[in-house]
Formats: sequence, structure tokens, C-alpha cells
Amino acid sequence: MSDGSQSDVGTPEPSAAYRVTVLALLIVVYTFNFIDRQIIGILAPPIKAELGLTDTQLAYMGGLAFALFYTALGVPISWLADRWSRTWVMTLALAVWSGFTALCGAATGFWQLFLARMGVGVGEAGGVAPAYSLIADYFPPRQRARALAAYSFGIPVGSALGLLLGGVIASRLDWRAAFVIVGLAGLVLAPVLRIVVRDPKRGRYDPPSATTTAPPLGEALRVLAAKPSFWLLSFGAASCSILGYGLIFWLPSFFKRSFHLSLVETSQVMGSITLVGGVVGVWAGGWLGDRLARRGKGGYALVPALAFLVAAPCYAAGVTSSSLPLTIALFLLPQALGLMWLGPVITAVQHIVAAPMRSTASAAFLFINNLIGIGGGTLLFGALSDFLKPRFGDEALRYSILAGLAFYLVSAGFFLLASRRLGKDWVG
Repeated sequence: MSDGSQSDVGTPEPSAAYRVTVLALLIVVYTFNFIDRQIIGILAPPIKAELGLTDTQLAYMGGLAFALFYTALGVPISWLADRWSRTWVMTLALAVWSGFTALCGAATGFWQLFLARMGVGVGEAGGVAPAYSLIADYFPPRQRARALAAYSFGIPVGSALGLLLGGVIASRLDWRAAFVIVGLAGLVLAPVLRIVVRDPKRGRYDPPSATTTAPPLGEALRVLAAKPSFWLLSFGAASCSILGYGLIFWLPSFFKRSFHLSLVETSQVMGSITLVGGVVGVWAGGWLGDRLARRGKGGYALVPALAFLVAAPCYAAGVTSSSLPLTIALFLLPQALGLMWLGPVITAVQHIVAAPMRSTASAAFLFINNLIGIGGGTLLFGALSDFLKPRFGDEALRYSILAGLAFYLVSAGFFLLASRRLGKDWVG
């Protein structure tokens, strides 16, 4: 292999086949991450019916319950991953979130399910940022955006499988069985991750002079805080995530209420839109990010800025359409555009700090993104739907989603500003 650098002299270079194997397994783990995270969206209607919940309660359970511990623990867990085995951190995280997903199936009321979802958030707090750092040490900079984009396939694939599996299992058994089955499957995967994935040398592809010692947490956070591009990227991602997480949670209910689809029909429609549009968008974003970055590092932020400016009116047309086929067609394009930010932005976050701080930087980025996105998105749409229900009835959710599209325009503004700053903050 010719991708090595002097920073990893004496350390065996991983073969191309092994790097692909590691990436594939990380994608599978990330897929389970999003299956367990998003399955509650398709299961919301039967859960609401059995437990007698309001849309606002569903929003707390689907967003805030998960986001509280997911965001709060992400930074200290990832700081640990910068000092300890990233593979062990991810293995334990996978086991914890899978176990709590299975426990969701035993809930008999709002608070039991709320607490179980908090447990899922505790586990998933250690599942993503260490993976970003691992990939950065398995793939050289010129391939990194595409590798991280490939890893991000776990988002649309996991979300789609969560919708499809949740809908099918719930229709044939019940919503409780759906939680138990996917949770136990994740527990089986955990030891496979630990056995297969080795923790590579940190900073393998960084310049020889790059530091290899992880600084104290406070120092790492001070380095991040001093970089304007970190804040612009984080708030840009958080703004689009308010809409993204809100849509993935509430669109199944939207299709059921506005188009009167069955649970299985809803899972098929949403699963198809999420899978097809998401995979295309994630890969296109990584490819475009690597291409535009050759002309300047700001290209990594310019890709999502342009994507969101186009996505907002497409979603608006789909939400206001009364034709199911037309709505599905109109949703496919913005679903792709809405996920194009993942590869370029995650790559940029890896490069605004030195290698020993990458897990911590990723966790700080995810803290802002997910606390605002997950915690705010589902709650915003749910509360607004309850507020509009006296006037619009079952159509209240349609207007709630329409109002939320403004966050894509806010996100585009943050990313445009970030594109002008990235070159100055870039490391390595």
C-alpha cells in the first residue's frame, strides 16, 4: 500500500480488504444504531393507541428521552475513547443500547418507555464518535469523505429497516415484539465487532510532526471553541437535524393520518423513500465534497448549503400535495439532498483538530447537533401538531411539518458562512 505516512513507521499497514471489512462492519453497527433509534417512529401509532398518549408525549419519548443522555454522555465517553480502545467503547455501547431497546418491549406506560428510551440514548452515546475516529485512521485524507459517507449509509439503511421491520413485525405480532427482536439482534452483533475490528494507530495518515498525545478534555474543548468553523458546522447540522429527525419520526404518522395508509403500507412507503433517497444522497455528498475540496476546503460546507436551498421547496411541494404518488415522488429528491451533508461535514470536523482529539471533537459536534436536532425536532412537530389540531384535525401534522421547513434555510446560511472559514481552521 502507498497510503501510509512516516507517522506510522513500524506499524503494519492494513490491507485494502481488511479496511473494507472494517468499514462494512462499522456500517452494520451504525445501521443497528439507527434501527433502534428510529423504529419508534413507525411504532408510534400502535403505541399511542395502546398507552393512550398525546403527540407531545410521543415527541418527548421519541426525541427528548433519547437525546438527554445521548448528548450528555457523548463527550466524556468519546474523551475516554481518545485514550482507551475505541473498539471496546463501541462494543460496550452496542450491547447497552441493544439491551435497552429490547426492554422497550416490556413497557406498560409512558414513564417506563421513556426511561427505556433514555437507556438507548446512554448506549448510543458511545457508538458514533469513536467510529468517526477509527475511519479517519483507516483511510487517508483523499478517501476520507467517501469513507465517512459510506459509513453514513447506516443512517438511511438503518432508518429504512427500522421502518420496514417495525411495521412488518408489529402488524404480524405487536409493537413490543418489534423492540425485542431488533434489540436481541444487536446483542448478537456486539462480540463480532470486538473480535473483528482492531484499534489502529492514531493519526496514521497525519503529518510526522502531528501530536500523538491526547490533551486534557478542557484543553480539547478550548481548542474547538476557538474555531468559528466548529460552531458554524455544528449549528448548521443542528438546524437541518431539527427537520431531519422531526420528519423521520413524524412522516409515518403523516402518511397514516393524511393518506389513511395501514401500518405496513406506511412502513413500505417510508422505508422506500428513506432507503433510495438516503443512500443516493449520502454517497453523492461524500463524492462532491472530495471533488470540491480540491479547489478549497470550504467545498465541504458548500455542498450541504446548496443542497438545503433546493430541498426546502421540494419538501414543501410534497407536503402540500393531496396525491400520494406525487408526494412520494416529490419526497425522494429532498430526502437525498437532506443527507448530503453527512460525508463532507463529518470530514471537516475531523480536520479542524489534531488526530488525538478527533473523538472528542466529533462528540462535541454531535452534542450540539443531537441535543438540538433530536431533542427539538420531534418535540417541535409534536407540540405544534397538538396546538393546530383544534383547527386542522388530522391535517395539523401536515402544517406542522410545513412550518418546520424554515430550518433548512437557516442551516444553509450557517454552512455558507462555514465555507468561508474552513480553510483557516483546517489542521493537517
